[in-house]
This record gives sequence, C-alpha cells and structure tokens, in this order.
Amino acid sequence: MTPAEFTFATATEIRFGRGAGVQSIPDILALGSRILVVTGANAGRAAWLVEALVGDDREIGCFPVAREPDVTLVEAGVSAARAADAELIVSIGGGAAIDTGKAISALTPARRPTMDHLEVVGKGLPLERTPLAFVAIPTTAGTGAEVTRNAVIGVPGARRKVSLRDRSMLPRLAIVDPALTDSCPRAVTLASGLDAVTQVIEPYVCARSNPFTDALCRSAIPAGLVALRRLMRGENAQARETMAWVSLCGGLALSNAGLGVIHGLAGPLGGLTGAPHGAICGALLPHGLAANAARVGDQPVAARFWDVRRWIAEALGGGTEEAFDRLADWSGQNGLPDLGALGISADDRLKAAEAAAASSSMKANPVELTVAELVELMEAAS
Repeated sequence: MTPAEFTFATATEIRFGRGAGVQSIPDILALGSRILVVTGANAGRAAWLVEALVGDDREIGCFPVAREPDVTLVEAGVSAARAADAELIVSIGGGAAIDTGKAISALTPARRPTMDHLEVVGKGLPLERTPLAFVAIPTTAGTGAEVTRNAVIGVPGARRKVSLRDRSMLPRLAIVDPALTDSCPRAVTLASGLDAVTQVIEPYVCARSNPFTDALCRSAIPAGLVALRRLMRGENAQARETMAWVSLCGGLALSNAGLGVIHGLAGPLGGLTGAPHGAICGALLPHGLAANAARVGDQPVAARFWDVRRWIAEALGGGTEEAFDRLADWSGQNGLPDLGALGISADDRLKAAEAAAASSSMKANPVELTVAELVELMEAAS
C-alpha cells in the first residue's frame, strides 16, 4: 500500500549511546567559540561539560534554569546571550533547560518582541532570522525536546503555556547519552518516563501518523512500558538506555505526526497551575486513552488502541480489557499524584477544557471530544 504524503524532519545530527556526551565535545566546539551553556537548576551536574569546553580561545558562559521556562526567563537568557555575543547555545538538562536554550537560540538574533512569535496568545509569526547554532543534551528521559522544532514557554499573564515554533529551531546536534540519566530520582524517572511513553502512544493513535512514526512507536511503546516498570523496582542501566531511546523516539514522532488530547490538556493545565508537565501527562494518560477509545467506534484507528491495551497488559499485568485502569492503578501505586494532588481544581479543569480546542496538540487527536467529555476525562484523573 502506498502511504499518504508526509514529511519527516529532525535535528541535523543525532548521537546516541553511553559516552556520547564526552565523545562529542570536539563536534560541539566546531560549532562556535563563544558559547552559552544553559543548565538545569543544579549547574554542578553540567560542570564536566563546561570544563571540557573551556579553552584559551573560547568564551564560556552559563545560564541556569530553575523552573519551566516562561517569557521572563527566556528573555533574560536572550539578554545574556546577546551580552556575551554568543554564537552557540548548548543546553544540558531536562526538558525545561532544553526548551529554554532552544528559545534563546531562536530569539537572540530576532528583532521582533517575543510575543510576536508565540502561538495562541501571540501573533505566531515565523522567525525572520536564522537561530544561533543549538546543541541539546538531555539528562532525563522524557520530553524528547532534543529533536523537536518548538519550545514550550509559559505566559503568566495569560496563564497559558504555548509554543514558539519554527522548523529552523531544530537542533544542529542532539546528543543522547543514557549515562547522564543514571540515578535520576525515582519520582522524576516516573513522571518523565510516563511523558516519554505518552509521546510515543499519542503519535501512534493520532490522525497524522505516518510510516516513519509508526515504525518508531510500535517498538518504543512496549519497550518503554517494560523499562519504566523495571526502573520502579530499582536502578538498571539497560532500562535507562531503553528509556532514553523511547524519549528520543517520542520527540521524533510528535514532531512529525502530532499528539492528542493528553498534551492538548496538559499545556493549559500547566499554564493555569504551574504543575509539572510530566506528572500531568502521566495522570491524564490512561483516562485520555479510555476517552478516545470509547469514541473511535469501528474506525480503523480502533485497532491501534487495542495494540496499546495489549502492550500495557503485557508490561504491567492484568487483562487487555482493563489495561487502561491497570495503568492508572500502577502509576498511583508507584507514587504518581493525581490531578487533585497536583493542585488542579475543578475550575482549572473547566478552563483547560475550554482552552484545549485552541492547542496544536488537539488538532491531531483521532476524534473530536466535547468540553463536557474533556472535563469528565480530567475528573476521572483527579
């Protein structure tokens, strides 16, 4: 069967494997000598990288990111990059650090205000100037932001999280070194891991799936579920490697196919409450799957929901019919908070349901869900 038309775009180069971080230092240095390193809240975890980049002919600055990015934080980073006359941005950390660095690289050469380029609450204008060279080095297995063309940015005044998006924002180099995720705290591993799993499930069942993304997701979904269960039992190097791969697959898939209701709601909920993105996605995942599965009827995509049920049952135990309930129970038993425990109120849920229709993620959902159905979904996750 000839597939429908599709495109597939990603980072210029992806390097994957234990030791890839250290081994890629010469390639990072080849991209520029005036470097701004964007780190997570604990800049000490990036000390090895900064030390490796230092040299007589190079200027190295650091910009720590202690929270998920918002407009104020990103603009502070842009000011730092301009003051340093940076020509290369290197992000090392979780999704917050990578998205912040990606936004800094995009907006440092820009001459328009930040809001002119933001979706939904801004003008959504394309970038007029080429971003600075950007290198992404994830230290968690979750967002897949190292291979996506957007950065999610909070706009506190609008109580929304929206995307800065442009194809030119794809990183020049994505370095995925599973060793950097070793000994990640258990709660972070669970939340980010469920985000990673969500980001291979949603592209698989969405309306824009294609042969490339299907090839990634069909193997990544069951592998991710098994590896995440293993990591909840204790540290395991092979499971860390698998989750790093699943996270990478998620970034590749969502960037080239789309997402769905889980991320469509997670964005507004995060903007309204400040609750962490991965935990929101993990809490919504089983209930978003159930809501979609109940509505697809006998459409061809229904078979894909049965695939997901089977993979969950095989990884976590229980029957195929009850797989979504089993996933919710397993997540809670391993410490994932529900939406209520994350501080998300009934009013927040209603506002998120109303806002979700404008999100880019919802445009790829396999079925259209009403505001009432979205509220019911979130109530089940609370």
